[in-house]
Amino acid sequence: MKYIQAFIKKLQSLHIKLVVVYVLLIIIGMQIIGLYFTNNLEKELTENFKDNVDRQVKQVAYDINETYKENNDDNTERKIQSIIDDYTSRSGIGEARSDIDEIRFINTNELIIATSKVSDNVSIDQKNKDTQIQKALSLGQSNDQIQLKEEGTNKKRVWVKNETIKVNNEVVGVIHVESSIETVYQQLDKINQIFIIGTGLSLLITVLLGFFIARTITKPISDMRNQALEMSKGNYTNRVKVYGNDEIGELALTFNNLAKRVQEAQANTESEKRRLDSVITHMSDGVIATDRRGRVRIVNDMALRMLSVNQDDIEGRHVLDVLKMEEHYSLEELQENSGGVIIDIAGEYPLIVRASFSTIIQETGFITGHIAVLHDVTEQHHVENERREFVANVSHELRTPLTSMRSYIEALEEGAWQNPELAPQFLSVTREETDRMIRLVNDLLQLSKMDNSNETINRELIDFNMFIHKIINRFEMSEGKSATFIRDIPKAGIFVEIDPDKMTQVFDNVISNALKYSKGKKRIEFHVKQNMLFNRMTIQIKDNGIGIPRNKVDKIFDRFFRVDKARTRTMGGTGLGLAISKEIVEAHNGRIWANSQENQGTSVYITLPCEVLDDGDWDV
Repeated sequence: MKYIQAFIKKLQSLHIKLVVVYVLLIIIGMQIIGLYFTNNLEKELTENFKDNVDRQVKQVAYDINETYKENNDDNTERKIQSIIDDYTSRSGIGEARSDIDEIRFINTNELIIATSKVSDNVSIDQKNKDTQIQKALSLGQSNDQIQLKEEGTNKKRVWVKNETIKVNNEVVGVIHVESSIETVYQQLDKINQIFIIGTGLSLLITVLLGFFIARTITKPISDMRNQALEMSKGNYTNRVKVYGNDEIGELALTFNNLAKRVQEAQANTESEKRRLDSVITHMSDGVIATDRRGRVRIVNDMALRMLSVNQDDIEGRHVLDVLKMEEHYSLEELQENSGGVIIDIAGEYPLIVRASFSTIIQETGFITGHIAVLHDVTEQHHVENERREFVANVSHELRTPLTSMRSYIEALEEGAWQNPELAPQFLSVTREETDRMIRLVNDLLQLSKMDNSNETINRELIDFNMFIHKIINRFEMSEGKSATFIRDIPKAGIFVEIDPDKMTQVFDNVISNALKYSKGKKRIEFHVKQNMLFNRMTIQIKDNGIGIPRNKVDKIFDRFFRVDKARTRTMGGTGLGLAISKEIVEAHNGRIWANSQENQGTSVYITLPCEVLDDGDWDV
C-alpha cells in the first residue's frame, strides 16, 4: 500500500506533469499537422481525379451535342452509341488503365439509349430508375456523388456523375458516368500509415528529451519548495541555491530577498490585516476608515458616490467634518450609539443615510482608528412616509362619510324618522355616504390586488379602433347634446392585446374626469396614432376643462391626490381612479401621463404596445 501511494504521489509531481504536458503538446501538434495534411491531400487527389474524369466526359458531351445539332432523327440514338463505343475503345473504359468504369446516355424519356458496357446492352431502351438522373433531367442541372458499390463480397467507392446535355437551352439527355475512386483512398491509407509510424518514433524521442528538460526546471523549484516549508516553520536563515541567470535563477534570488523581508513585514501585516478585515466586512455600503484622531485615511467608491466628492477632497479631513456632524456629535458619542445616526446628504440626488461608527482596537487596548459605515435608507424612509400618508388619507376618507352618517343617524334617533319630509332625505344621504365608502373600499381592494400581483390580466387580441368607438358611443348616448365628442381615429385597424374590461375601466375614468371638470359646452377630443417603427400606439384624450396647475400635473396619478379637494368630494370622487388607471396601463406594458394648463384644458396620453399582423396571421 505504501508503494502504491508513493507511486501515485510521484505521478502528481511537477516533473511528471511537465513531461505529460510536453508530450501532449507534441501529440496535439502532430495531430493538427496530420489532419491538415491528410485533408488537403485527400482534397487534392479527389479533385485531380474528378478533373480528369470531367475532361473525358466533356469530350463525349461535346460529340453528343454536335450529333443532336446536325440531325434529330431515328439514327441519333445509333450515332450516340457509336460515339460511346468509339470513345470506349480509345480510352479503355472499364479496364484498369482507365478512371471511368462505365458511361451511359439517358434521354428525356428516362430511357437508356447507349452504354459503354457490352454486357449491359440488354438494358438499352429500358426505363431509368436512378433518382439522381431523374433530378438532373427535371432540373436541367448536373450533379455528382460518391457511392459504395458492391462487387462480390467487396465494396468499393465509386464517383457517380450525371452531366446534362442541352441543345438550344433545352435538355435532351444526361450522360451517366461511374468512376472507381477507390485507388485514391488506397493511396491515402498508405500515406497515413507512414505518418503514424513517423509520429510514434517522434513521440519516443520526445519523451526521452522531456524527462531531461523537466529535470532542469524542477530541481531548483524543489529546492525553493523545501525552503518555503522551512519558512512556514519560522526558519528564515536558509538560502536557496542559484543554478543560473535565467528566470528560475532570478526567482531564486527574489526568494532569498523575500526571506529577509518577511520577518520585518510580519508585525505590520497583523495591524493592516485587522483594518482590512473591518473594511471588507462593510464593503457593501459606503465605508470611511480613519486614524485614531478621526482623520480620513481610506474611503471606498460607494462612500464617494454618496457624498458626491472626490477622494482628494476629503482625505486628511476629520470624518465628522466630512459628514457635517461636528456641531452635534463627538466620536465618543457616536461609538456609544449602536443604532447609528440618520443624516441628510444634500446634492444633486439628496440621500438619507444611516451612519454607524466602530473602533479598531489592538490587543493592547490601543485605538488605531475608526470605521464609519454609511447605509442608504432613502428608499426605506420614502416607503415609510408613503405608508403613513396612505394610512392618514384612508383614515380621513373614511372619517368624513362616517361622521356625516353618524350625524344623520343621531338626528333620526332623536325623532327625525317620524318627520315624513326629513326622514327620506336623511336616509338618502346615509345611503349615498355608504355607497361612497363601498366605492372607496372596492378601489382600495383593487389597488391591493394589483400591488400584490394577484390581479389577473385576461388579454385578448382586439381591434382597438372598434373598442374605443364603442366606449365613445356609450358616452355620447349618456351625455346627449350636452357634450361634443371629436374623433381623430384611423380607419385602418390597430390591433392590441389587452384586457377589455380593465382598459374600459381606464378610459371610463379618464373620460369621466374630462366631462366632470369641463366648463361651458363640453368638448372631448380623441386622437389615436400608431408608430409602426416601435410597434406602439398613442391615445390622446383632450378636454376644454378648467385645467390643472403645472406643479400638480405629475401628481394626479398618486393615490388620494386631488387638485381641488372640496370640489372633488362634492362630485363624489375617491382620489383613486387615476391611480388605478395607472396601475392597469403599466400592467399592459404601457404608460399614462398628462399635460395641462389652467383654464385651457387637459390632455391625457396613453401609450400601449400594438401588434403588427401579416396576412398569413389570419389563415386558419
